[in-house]
Amino acid sequence: MISLYRWNMLIHGSHRRLFSTTSSRMTVMPAWVIDQYGGNDVLRFTKNASFPVINYPNEVIVKVFAAGLNPLDVSMRGGYGAATLSMKRDPLNIKQSGNEFPLILGRDVSGVIMECGLDVKYFTERDEVWAAIPPWKQGSLAEFVVLSANEVSHKPKTLSHTEAAAIPYVAATAWSALVNTGGLTKDNCAKKRILILGGSGGVGTFAIQMVKAWGAHVTVTCSQNAERFVKGLGADHVVDYTAGPVEEPLSALEKFDLILDNVGGDTERWALNLLKPWSGAKYITLVTPFLQNTDMLGIADGMMQTAATMTTKAVKHLMKGVHYRWGFFAPSGPALDEIREMVDAGQIRAVVEETFSFSQVPEAFEKLEKGHARGKTVVQISKPGDEL
Repeated sequence: MISLYRWNMLIHGSHRRLFSTTSSRMTVMPAWVIDQYGGNDVLRFTKNASFPVINYPNEVIVKVFAAGLNPLDVSMRGGYGAATLSMKRDPLNIKQSGNEFPLILGRDVSGVIMECGLDVKYFTERDEVWAAIPPWKQGSLAEFVVLSANEVSHKPKTLSHTEAAAIPYVAATAWSALVNTGGLTKDNCAKKRILILGGSGGVGTFAIQMVKAWGAHVTVTCSQNAERFVKGLGADHVVDYTAGPVEEPLSALEKFDLILDNVGGDTERWALNLLKPWSGAKYITLVTPFLQNTDMLGIADGMMQTAATMTTKAVKHLMKGVHYRWGFFAPSGPALDEIREMVDAGQIRAVVEETFSFSQVPEAFEKLEKGHARGKTVVQISKPGDEL
């Protein structure tokens, strides 16, 4: 559904450049890249990364002020999802294997639009924007990035670029899982009982705030030392997973309308028993075997295996009166439009655990790999006021 703001911009239009001169001015830029998959030692800083180019009329080039890191970046550095992402980048398999290198990581961006394609009507140059970058595209650990305009949204006015870069990827993931898959809206969420397994990480901290703002009752699992943190975000009830198996205290509670699983593992074995049967209740897990299957079995066999697994589990649980679903990240500028309104209304705040400079990207990855996050890790690429 298109937002009112985007509709107005579509109707009335906006000023935009009618031609491009960027590629003639600049051909290279600073960036952190990888030339092969592996550990932290594959990260390489270069001042000669290829400058992004507008190839389609609906694209924009963004000057990056801040980049948010996610656990997916660590996984992608090690080669996770390489087969599927390569197919997405090159669906006709025209290019040679390894054509994704040098690869730039980073899924969150906050910055300023430097240039717009001819068909871009919602944005103009120097607009402050934020976006979640699809994993098949070059990332934000660079001075500039090119994105489709429908992946971009105007940045919340109440946030700095560093704060804004902590939100888009986890917000788009939570929105896709809870709204697109779970069917939640601000109009139907009131008094629903929602359980978030693994609530102190990036997706969990955002999901708590969003559904709480919509009037839900939120139960969260996390470690004891994160209890005060998640309650500060709006959690109504917290269960400490370090005190023993969480299924026991959770089973003693009133059953739930929706469960969002950020943990995976053996949680499927018991979590669906916590749902209200025959009431449309849903279990949505963000820990799926899709990319792992395609990495191990190839695209065709991996997709077949994934479909078979999903169908079997969905049917099995449907017979018990509950819905089993997988949640996936989906880039969406319009979703970020709605999230921006919630941020500017004070309903959602950015949760930045630690900020690193552009020269400290390897240290930022080391911090991310330690896990047990209390929010997001953000890299400051450049500062507002730097020359465009």
